Amino acid sequence: MTISQLNYQLGGRHVFITGGATGIGAALVTAFVEQGADVTFVDINKNAGEALIKTLQLPPGQKLEFAQLDVTDTKALQESIAGLGKLDVLINNVGNDARYDSESISESQWLECMSINLHPAFFASQAAVPLLKVQGGVILNFCSNMAYLGERNMAAYVTAKAGIAGMTKALARDFGADDIRVNAIVPGWVATERQLQQWLSPQHEQQLMEMVAIPKRITPEDISRLALFLASDDSGFITGQCMVIDGGRV
Repeated sequence: MTISQLNYQLGGRHVFITGGATGIGAALVTAFVEQGADVTFVDINKNAGEALIKTLQLPPGQKLEFAQLDVTDTKALQESIAGLGKLDVLINNVGNDARYDSESISESQWLECMSINLHPAFFASQAAVPLLKVQGGVILNFCSNMAYLGERNMAAYVTAKAGIAGMTKALARDFGADDIRVNAIVPGWVATERQLQQWLSPQHEQQLMEMVAIPKRITPEDISRLALFLASDDSGFITGQCMVIDGGRV
């Protein structure tokens, strides 16, 4: 069954997605559009964001908007959310899994990693709460199975993603009384275009397949299916959870 054949009844809901122009983010944008939601997404990559919009067909009345935004600019990020007027689902997807040797990583590199992979999720959530309180809603964060497994030369990224897991638990408690559910998706290795180009070799892929129970590539579309479920009423009593989708490695 394709995503367009699913029925999560998201028509009329407004979804805001960070890092939505490429990879998992683009799959999320596409999936929510196909399920009838109004979607606003931001990304630092203007060309990719505008190109994605051109590939999507919308029926009359459905809204799709893109804005170029650097999520490390907290003021701009929060203003972009506050200006929506209506919000039902916030998806904190943006991330960068840059590698650094733990013996030589600089303070500026460490802080940059946090400013992309951790801080925006909190401050976007903070800005979204006044809108989500109106009738309840969903905050969906993106963690990584590296937060559980660790990985060489990724201490900053692993630390940031472990922070996402803890923050998800904390915000679920903070916002639950307002009928705001907060969960995290915890992907394993996902076969995005960037990953295929920059990191994957036949030897690496063989090693990955030996570590999982289901020896197949995870696609961005696999991740977006889980996101649709967690954003829908079908998951109405699920909150404070970190949902691992990695083929059984963790």
